Amino acid sequence: MSEGLRDVAHKQASSKSLKFILRICKDPMGLIGFTIVTCFVIIAILADFIAPFDPNKIDILNKLQGPSANHFFGTDQLGRDTLSRLIHGTQIALLVAGISIGLAVLIGSILGTIAGYGPNWLDFSIMLLFDMVRSYPVIMFALAVVVLFGPSLTTVMAIIVATSFPTYGRLMRTQTQSLRQAEYILSAQALGVSTHKILLRHILPNTIGPILIVASMDVPFVIALEAGLSFLGLGAQPPTPEWGAMLNEAQQYIINAPHMSLFPGLAIFLTVLAFNLCGDGLRDIFDPKSSR
Repeated sequence: MSEGLRDVAHKQASSKSLKFILRICKDPMGLIGFTIVTCFVIIAILADFIAPFDPNKIDILNKLQGPSANHFFGTDQLGRDTLSRLIHGTQIALLVAGISIGLAVLIGSILGTIAGYGPNWLDFSIMLLFDMVRSYPVIMFALAVVVLFGPSLTTVMAIIVATSFPTYGRLMRTQTQSLRQAEYILSAQALGVSTHKILLRHILPNTIGPILIVASMDVPFVIALEAGLSFLGLGAQPPTPEWGAMLNEAQQYIINAPHMSLFPGLAIFLTVLAFNLCGDGLRDIFDPKSSR
C-alpha cells in the first residue's frame, strides 16, 4: 500500500515538474533568463575545474595584457587571468546571494508567520521590529556595521540578511493573515489539529509562490549591492576574485586596459538581467492574473 502511495506521489511530482518546465518554455524571455542563470550556476559549481588558471596567480611579465589565445579575457595589473577571476567571482556572487537570501527568507518567514497567526500584541511587536530595521538606509547601515566588524564577505552577508528579512516577514504576515480565516484552516482548527501542523501543512505551502517571486527578484539587488560594497572597499578584500573588487582595481587602468572593467561589468549586467527575467517568469507562473 505504501509503495502505491509513493508511486502516486512520484507521478504527481513529475507531472508538476513537467508543467512547470512547459510554462517556462512558453515565455521566451523567461526561458532566456532561466538558461543564463543555469549557465552561471553551472559555472559557479565547476569553477575549480573550468578556470584555466589560478585566479590569484601573479605573473608580472604578462600584466595588463589584452584578450589573447592564452588569456581569453586578458590579464590585470598583476598578470592574473581575468577569465579565471571572473569564473571564481561567479561562485562568490551566487554563494553570497544564496546564503544571504536563504537566511533572510528563513528568518522573515518564521517571524512573519508568527506575526500573522499569533496574538495582536505579538504581531505589533514583530512589526515594530520590521519598521525599526527598515528605517535605516542600507548604505548608512552598511557603513556602521563595517566600522564595527570590519570589511569582509561575512559582514556583507550579515548586512544583506539584516536589511532583507523584514521584506519577507511582511509578505509572509500578509499571506498568513489572508489564509488564517480560510475554511480549510478553520476546519483543521475545529478538528483539533495542532498549530505547528497547520502552519507547516496548510499555511507555508500556500505562501511559497510569492516568497519565491520576491526572492528571485532580490537576487540581482543582492548581487549588485555586494558588488557595490566591494567596489567601495567595504566587502571582499584583495586578492579575493570578486566582481566589485575587480572593478575597483580596474578603475585606474580603464584607458590602458579597458578589458579589466568591461568583463566584470558585463558579468554583473548579465546576472542582474537574467535573474530579473527569471523573477518575471516565476511571477507569470505562480500568479497568472498579474501577467494577464
